[in-house]
Amino acid sequence: MASEDVKRSESAVSKIVNFAEEAKLAKEEIKPTKYQVYSICKSLVAGGVAGGVSRTAVAPLERLKILLQVQNPHNIKYNGTIQGLKYIWRTEGLTGLFKGNGTNCARIVPNSAVKFFSYEQASKGILYLYQQQTGDADAQLTPLLRLGAGACAGIIAMSATYPMDMVRGRLTVQTEKSPYQYRGMFHALSTVLREEGFRALYKGWLPSVIGVVPYVGLNFAVYESLKDWLIKSKPFGLVEDNELGVVTRLACGAAAGTVGQTVAYPLDVIRRRMQMVGWNNASSIVTGDGRAKAPLEYTGMIDAFRKTVRHEGFRALYKGLVPNSVKVVPSIAIAFVTYEQVKELLGVEIRISD
Repeated sequence: MASEDVKRSESAVSKIVNFAEEAKLAKEEIKPTKYQVYSICKSLVAGGVAGGVSRTAVAPLERLKILLQVQNPHNIKYNGTIQGLKYIWRTEGLTGLFKGNGTNCARIVPNSAVKFFSYEQASKGILYLYQQQTGDADAQLTPLLRLGAGACAGIIAMSATYPMDMVRGRLTVQTEKSPYQYRGMFHALSTVLREEGFRALYKGWLPSVIGVVPYVGLNFAVYESLKDWLIKSKPFGLVEDNELGVVTRLACGAAAGTVGQTVAYPLDVIRRRMQMVGWNNASSIVTGDGRAKAPLEYTGMIDAFRKTVRHEGFRALYKGLVPNSVKVVPSIAIAFVTYEQVKELLGVEIRISD
């Protein structure tokens, strides 16, 4: 029975544990199988590895995206993807391309782990309620229900690790010419807490929550819907034995990432700009140099949207979209594929040990 359970749970997010079986076990007072505990650990480990690998692979593009989002419009230093990467290489060297990546990995590993695990748990609960409401024990999640599960998972994961993301944004934009240097993630957290208060650690949280719905929700919904459609219709010979190959899963992840990031991108720009507000001795990237020097001042999300559009135009809401588009496709795709591959690897190991 444990072996059958393992096979049913190997898919990243689409195959849900059967609640009827769990109720039967509880009724018969049978203790949870070793697999049930292992499945939770497997989801957490696979999600963490997937997040760390995917982010590290695109770290230079991630840093450039943030620099383009928050740089002073009157003191442009980064003007495009190729020019921006060359400028970072020339002024900061190889380490400059990966600045902030350590903090990003420290944040994204628990974030991804909690996100994937929360999605599976939310999916189980939503499916159970849906089956109870419809009276159909064989009912499956619809794309809308998948969107809800994905959004819930994203909000939980993002909120749990948001302070790390906030200081990661500041660490990413500071350079050697910055008037004050954060020495690392913990130093940045303690400094912000001491100088700006606890609430400062959640600057930009509201647009982040709003952005979770289209970004994370659509990522999961589009990815899973594409997988289900391919398995059922089996077009172009892409499916063998009701399983998708790695390349096909990569394409599904790429499509899901493209849809999600395009819809949510303006909220990401506003989030980054709000994170820079109130930063004493901020990086010159944010404040500018010489007579162009001026601190960012926003009273909230709506004010940030209004001032950004009024002073820089609507296109400013999409600053950094090109490097983000280049990075998000392989990043999301690699995350999903790595997640499934790690789960399958761990699944093989437990079947052998059984």
